[in-house]
Amino acid sequence: MAGSSGIADAQYRDLYFYSLYRVLEAGLLALLLFGPVRELLPDPARPLLGKVTSIAYLVAATGLMYWALRQVALRWQVLVGICIDVAAGLLAIHAMPSAASGIALMLVFNVGATSMLLPLRFGLAAGAMAGGAMIFEYIWSTLGPLQNDRPLAEPIMFAVSFLSIAVLTYLLGRQIRESQALAERRGGELADLAAVNELIIRRMRTGVLVVDGEGGIRLANEAAVLQLGDRGGRRRLADVAPALAERLDHWLRTGHSDDTPLRLSAEQPEVLPRFARLLAHGDTALVFLDDTALVSRRAESMTLATLGRFSASLAHEIRNPLAAINYATQLLQESDEISVGDQRLLQIIHAQCQRTNAIVENVLGMARRERAPADNVDLAAFARRFVDDHLQVLPPGSASIEVSGAEELHGLVDPRHLQQVLTVLLQNALNHGHLPGDAAQVRIHVHALGGRPAIDVCDRGPGIGEDARSNLFRPFYTTAELGTGLGLYIARELCRSNEATLDYLDNPEGGGCFRITLPDPHALLPA
Repeated sequence: MAGSSGIADAQYRDLYFYSLYRVLEAGLLALLLFGPVRELLPDPARPLLGKVTSIAYLVAATGLMYWALRQVALRWQVLVGICIDVAAGLLAIHAMPSAASGIALMLVFNVGATSMLLPLRFGLAAGAMAGGAMIFEYIWSTLGPLQNDRPLAEPIMFAVSFLSIAVLTYLLGRQIRESQALAERRGGELADLAAVNELIIRRMRTGVLVVDGEGGIRLANEAAVLQLGDRGGRRRLADVAPALAERLDHWLRTGHSDDTPLRLSAEQPEVLPRFARLLAHGDTALVFLDDTALVSRRAESMTLATLGRFSASLAHEIRNPLAAINYATQLLQESDEISVGDQRLLQIIHAQCQRTNAIVENVLGMARRERAPADNVDLAAFARRFVDDHLQVLPPGSASIEVSGAEELHGLVDPRHLQQVLTVLLQNALNHGHLPGDAAQVRIHVHALGGRPAIDVCDRGPGIGEDARSNLFRPFYTTAELGTGLGLYIARELCRSNEATLDYLDNPEGGGCFRITLPDPHALLPA
């Protein structure tokens, strides 16, 4: 029969008990004819027929029992079995008329089991066959030589009972199957939801521990295992993380938790533990381990979003006074009363106004997430002009800046963005890239790297330590007392908007070195 595997297994289980009941029927019939109880009953009308029928029925019942254990061809097993049951019942009633009612009542269960295991048409056919057999046996006994004392109403009532039982048990069996199918569907849905929940918990970045009342770890997701470190498979929280176990015990006793970060493993970042009871009145506790680095990054993201909106607003307001300063500078340059030296100073003011305006435009572009308009820039010539402009505003003898490398090397980049990135790197090199008491020595090296143009900004300072390198481009990270920690972050974001990269390298000559790697200007040309 069609259905799920669970329903099929249940039907084969019911068939097994049905076959076991058939063996019991055959055994009772044999007991009536061969056992000591035959002395308490009237003598059979046809002893030989009864004995042959009981033995044959017992053998057939045993064979059907073996067939049921194989769990194959359920429909054929039931159909063959009901035919044997009805035939054995008809012959047994004919052999022992005094036990007709009992044998007929036993057949009621056989008809009901058939109707429960098979579709309704087969159940009605089994009931009609059993009722027809009862009526046929009554007629057979009436026409025989022996007197038949049973009333006609008895086989007719049994025939109606067989049909009624067939309908009722079919309806009962259908309801049981539908309930079981619904239960299996609901069970499958619950299993799927449980699997999804388990996957979500296992993949959460927040560590989750389930700790019982005795301090044993009953469950830990992947993040928690990573945060706790490899502890040799120990399953007690006090053995794995004694400090965390103390905090949990303190929370269970007082209801108050310590909000200071905690380091569970030397190689893992600090975590902030949070506690909750799994059940309102139970001892099992949930421990959530929030990675403070993730919390810091979320806070940084929120701060950057706020800062971006503020910077865009501030940059917009700066443009108006900047335009006024630039306009006033241009008017002064047109005056005939300005000396040559003052004209040079006005040129510097005008150039710095243009540079500041470019920075404002860059900030607004970053806030709007605009793609940088790339130009084909001669990098060596650009670097020389950049250094010449920068040297004009530096005190004489305070620093040495030189440009080296390839000539006529071009790269695709927004010149305004490149100007701002080089300004950040050069300013950092001038401020931090020299030993105490020495003048800063900075070299801007233009070269090709793997077919892509690159610009290195190197200094002769102490370099950057290993601890600071991992946080070098993070926003608000700075080692300077008055620094903001945004210069390198903005420089890398500007590089990314130009499909370029900004990395820190070790300088073989000593000191630190930042490398800007630009996209190949010929990458989109046909080969």
